[in-house]
Amino acid sequence: MGNSVFTPGVVSGRLPADELRQNFADLHPPLEAHEAAVAADRCYFCYDAPCITACPTAIDIPLFIRQIQSGQPEAAAKTILDQNILGGMCARVCPTETLCEEACVREAAEGKPVEIGRLQRFATDAMMEEAHPFTRAAETGKRIAVVGAGPAGLACAHRLAMHGHSVVMFDARPKPGGLNEYGIASYKTVGGFAQKEVAWLLQIGGIEMRYESVLGADGLTLESLTGEYDAVFLGVGLGGVNSLRAAGEDRDGVLDAVSFIADLRQVGDLEGLPVGRNVVVIGGGMTAVDAAVQSKLLGAETVTIVYRRDRDRMSASRFEQDLAASKGVRIITHAQPLAVHDAEEGNEVEFEYTEEDGGALKPTGEKFRLPADQVFKAIGQALDGVPDGLELTGGKIAVTGAGRTSLRKVWAGGDCASGGDDLTVTAVAEGRDAAEDIHQTLMS
Repeated sequence: MGNSVFTPGVVSGRLPADELRQNFADLHPPLEAHEAAVAADRCYFCYDAPCITACPTAIDIPLFIRQIQSGQPEAAAKTILDQNILGGMCARVCPTETLCEEACVREAAEGKPVEIGRLQRFATDAMMEEAHPFTRAAETGKRIAVVGAGPAGLACAHRLAMHGHSVVMFDARPKPGGLNEYGIASYKTVGGFAQKEVAWLLQIGGIEMRYESVLGADGLTLESLTGEYDAVFLGVGLGGVNSLRAAGEDRDGVLDAVSFIADLRQVGDLEGLPVGRNVVVIGGGMTAVDAAVQSKLLGAETVTIVYRRDRDRMSASRFEQDLAASKGVRIITHAQPLAVHDAEEGNEVEFEYTEEDGGALKPTGEKFRLPADQVFKAIGQALDGVPDGLELTGGKIAVTGAGRTSLRKVWAGGDCASGGDDLTVTAVAEGRDAAEDIHQTLMS
């Protein structure tokens, strides 16, 4: 986990096991059948519904809610999964408050939208207990390599398999799921849901999984893949962590937030996971909030998020910001890190206040320090290792149309590709659309 040498203030077992279980319980418990019926009754079933437009995967939201209302949750799930094969995970982790629910007519009229996310979970959870609803078309004889078993890769592989192609998925980790398995707060996906969803998805057949296979290592190159397969889809995510560019960031106790979240997701016993007494998280996105909230839930006494701009500029939604505040996390804005200093116990992080001048940040000269047994870097990730020949834009793989890269036979989608937001639901849409383009290209 980054620089994993711990400072003296970082210890395990700050809270008893029963309190940890309560802290990491399901953030949004599933709706009971009668609750789902009441929630579905609030939908106006709008013509040209704005919630559909706001959904990156264009799910027919009024239709699936009407199907729930009429007592057909499995039919509702099929409506969802036709567009978003990872609809169960997206129901749990999508920032619905800034997507479909923000666009909901009842949000505009009453300030209380239809609970689209929870209704989606109600429907897809019902389907997960049933047989896989999709079947493969006749074998095409085409073989496609999908690199990265995260949301984009899984969505691409499933759609290709539906069309009758054979898919081989390569992933660098020992488990599939990508950020769904390693990068999302534990209280959002309890009960090992990420793995259950992947196992359910693979019931389509025609998908072979190869784990601990790193692109660029052991002969697994883009050149070898394009030589062996009819097409290649890259859904490798962003494996690098941006630097703070602050003196002392290589000190013990300065870690990347993504690794902390991954360790927390994989640990068997939360009592054994060390956490600091004083924790500082630098960044303003969902990863920053997840790291901060979970530090607090593990028993940290003070947890502070520090972001260089105003709260309105944070990429974490207002709901996520309020969630952090409700757990006792302090948010300091308009401050950027200068250095990490040695302190009597642990570290101190020195910050300087900033102000905006025409969109540009200017230091004010006013400085302050925060004690920190642990410092988590959450200022974004970067593409880690780029195969030769791929054109980049903005530090990501340049794509046009439905994920076409600068190389023939190679498509890309998800966080590693240029374009949409770094969201699970966007990655699913890009993987799905790339699969359709690959299918049309191979069969035309």
